[in-house]
Amino acid sequence: MYRERTSTVPGAVLWTRTAGAGVARVLPDGCIDLIWGEDTGLFAAGPDTTAHLSGSPPGTRYAGLRFAPGVGPAVFGLPAHELRDRRVPLDELWPGAETRRLTARVAAAADPGSALESLVLARDVRRAAPAWGPGIAASLAAGARVGAVADATGLSARQLHRRCLDAFGYGPKTLARILRLQRALGLARRGHSFADVAARAGYADQAHLARDVRALAGVSLGELL
Repeated sequence: MYRERTSTVPGAVLWTRTAGAGVARVLPDGCIDLIWGEDTGLFAAGPDTTAHLSGSPPGTRYAGLRFAPGVGPAVFGLPAHELRDRRVPLDELWPGAETRRLTARVAAAADPGSALESLVLARDVRRAAPAWGPGIAASLAAGARVGAVADATGLSARQLHRRCLDAFGYGPKTLARILRLQRALGLARRGHSFADVAARAGYADQAHLARDVRALAGVSLGELL
């Protein structure tokens, strides 16, 4: 069972999940999450480059704050590329004694998700996220070319790549590819044919869509749906 809503923490979505049988496939989305699990405690889930497979005993509860692309580094206080494809216990990023206290507070709460929101807001960990980050992510999500984004921001290709590594965990071409996958999946879920999905999402053709989805998600688009 999975649910999500807009969080009271700016730039975040709050989600909760109760594990079922089998393995959960988490697709790359350019986001960084702060997650509490009954079996894991608090940890940071960095931006993934391919699907992350997660298996837990059925009934295990999780709650997480998913920070929009470019927001997470301001929360955790380090460049996004240092968390890329990693799951890092929070006590490696925040002071250990504080993390143990916060973990106990979330675990004891009737609503772990709301407790997560409260601890982030109370700790005031959010530093100012770079103003250009959301704009770059939005442009790439809408299908803008990397060169056009660099021109619009007044950056060279090398400067844009470096800034994207810090903000998103990977360069603009990889981020664009991941956001295109998310765009394609949204279209497919709304009932568009795969050929139409490929055209609307910006793939060269349906075969290109199929190759890219399998490379990033590990399965075909049909299996994802």
